[in-house]
Amino acid sequence: MPARLGQHFLKRGSILAKIAAAACPSREPLVIEIGAGRGALTGELLGRSERLVAIEADKALAEHLRERFPGAENLTVIHADVLSVDLAQWGPAVVAGNLPYYITSPILRQTLELGALLKRAVFLVQKEVAQRLTAGPGSRDYGLLTVITQLRADVQVLFTVPPAAFSPRPKVESAVVVLTPKPEQSGPMLSEPGFVEFLGLCFRQKRKTLRNNLKGVYELRLLDRLAAAGRRAEQQSIGELFALYQQLKAAKS
Repeated sequence: MPARLGQHFLKRGSILAKIAAAACPSREPLVIEIGAGRGALTGELLGRSERLVAIEADKALAEHLRERFPGAENLTVIHADVLSVDLAQWGPAVVAGNLPYYITSPILRQTLELGALLKRAVFLVQKEVAQRLTAGPGSRDYGLLTVITQLRADVQVLFTVPPAAFSPRPKVESAVVVLTPKPEQSGPMLSEPGFVEFLGLCFRQKRKTLRNNLKGVYELRLLDRLAAAGRRAEQQSIGELFALYQQLKAAKS
């Protein structure tokens, strides 16, 4: 079957087995697979889950999945754009998949929004994305995706995957990442709904100072009192950005 929707299908069995083992170290009650494609990872996950929900945006590939696993009673195939699917509808779940490069960021955000319903997520992503997810302040890879992800989860890169492991072969290397959600009671940052919006403002134009990115929302007189406002968001840790958020929130109230 042809590649569709920007997908590169992982074909190397040893890597597929390692991804499934990372997602399901023991048998899981529910696994959601995003971008199931031709079913290579699906086949590995079926034996490790009581129920597997496989989401595939391409109609022909979704039908192919149903035909490939006709007797799999624990498999539900859903033909849909994953971004239009309420992942919370099935309850607590492990989420896994080989993410299409062009919609990796929104899928990561959607998955993390599951909050306490997310047990863990294991994704095959472009290596560049993995570097962004694990970057620290001051790194050129550190940005909004970094802080939003690290705010909600611990991120680990398990291993890299060469282009030769895919069909068709991509032009870039890939990597497998594990996202382990942080407990919602682990700190005040997770309980502040306005903080994520604030982060979006801070990184609105990455090369500008926080003062310039925030001046349309906060008064300049407030910003000019704070030394941190003269720095760029990419130079600040999540904790430092939260401290700035609290200072500005207190000054406005």
